[in-house]
Amino acid sequence: MKNFASLFLVSLLSGATTLGAYKLFIEDDQPGNGVVTVAGPENHLRNVGLGAESVDFTAAADKTVHSVVHVKNTSYRTVTNPMLEFFYGYRGGQQQEQVGTGSGVIISEDGYIVTNNHVVKDASEIEITLNNNKTYKAKLVGTDSKMDIALLKIDADTKLEYTVFADSDNVKVGEWVLAVGNPYNLNSTVTAGIVSAKARNLDSSGIQSFIQTDAAVNPGNSGGALVNTKGELIGINTMISSMTGSYVGYSFAVPSNIARKIIEDIMEYGNVQRGILGVEGGELNAKASKELGTTETAGFYINRVTKNSGAERAGLSKGDVIVKLDERNIATYSELAAYINTKRPNDKVNVTYVRDGKRYVVPVSLTKNEFVAAEFKGLQLENIDASDKKKFRINSGVRIREITNENLKPYYDELIGNIILSVDNVRATDVETVSRILGNKDENQSVSIEMVNKQGQRIRIII
Repeated sequence: MKNFASLFLVSLLSGATTLGAYKLFIEDDQPGNGVVTVAGPENHLRNVGLGAESVDFTAAADKTVHSVVHVKNTSYRTVTNPMLEFFYGYRGGQQQEQVGTGSGVIISEDGYIVTNNHVVKDASEIEITLNNNKTYKAKLVGTDSKMDIALLKIDADTKLEYTVFADSDNVKVGEWVLAVGNPYNLNSTVTAGIVSAKARNLDSSGIQSFIQTDAAVNPGNSGGALVNTKGELIGINTMISSMTGSYVGYSFAVPSNIARKIIEDIMEYGNVQRGILGVEGGELNAKASKELGTTETAGFYINRVTKNSGAERAGLSKGDVIVKLDERNIATYSELAAYINTKRPNDKVNVTYVRDGKRYVVPVSLTKNEFVAAEFKGLQLENIDASDKKKFRINSGVRIREITNENLKPYYDELIGNIILSVDNVRATDVETVSRILGNKDENQSVSIEMVNKQGQRIRIII
């Protein structure tokens, strides 16, 4: 009996010691947010997330679904019968209705809504359906086709719930996000994922810069909200990367900082005020650095400086490598473009660049895009205006303003005033795009140029 009592006492003391140790060393180290502190290599403490089940998405979802709307785009086109036209000279046609749908995000209580430009493109009528199923006719306030952003306005009878903007520069890779929209006309659908990458460029011009996420986005999600776990807007869902047209793992959103700047420009000026740095070139990697003879392996290599630009006036020159804008490190062109796209003409940006192994910082005043002409192989180029687009029935292009290449002078009358439509089969959206394309080419390289001449004929030349 004595032995049993002794054994019982030892067991009791052991259990109490174990429980006390658990309470002291383990339970107290477990924060209430679902993060466990564990010992890592060399006994250093590190934090390990417990996964999606430990993150509460309900508050963010509830805040967002009421501010995400369904966008219905109705357009009309005339369908003709070529056989009737040929045999009977019949010129009539039948009006055919076309309907497209997408999503939008209410950004103010008085009814301003942001969506994608491609959601409302060519719309004759735009109808908005709120989460409570109320419908309103919307007015198109303005668009930016380059960044695929459009601003709409509805006049509601009550104050509307809206989503506030977050600073998309503070978004981190690996951060949890929610995509809210209307895929396949299913109102208020919420999906979750993480930020897979930032400053993604899917455009050959390198001007666009997307947030990449693995949150499921499908047709109809376009124009919807990408929000953080606080329910704040960090992006406008724009496209997916897919061979089938449906979600397969990656989707892309216009960062909120870029979208907000576009919206503010449209509301204040009626159009987008886009400033440019005035440099042409390309991003560095090990191979490019070796070919260019520079020791830098990351940054933007300046191959050419645009005349009359802020970069030229600040003293930047060919061979300089831009590594930072203000406090943001620059490793790719899309990172450079993403930052510049949040600025306006005459804004000053501190440019950190490397020249001959030394770092320098210089303030550069951004130039208005329309006031800058690009030059390549003796062709000075300028942007076209709306009247040119209407006259030649084109959506984009750049005009040959002047010819300084002596070899092309004999063809001066044939080329001057022509509008370049594409360079090496890449669409010439504007001077900035063409500068980007040509900036990656050497003066000795040939380029294929498609253009429309003053008579409206399309021709192709190789320079």
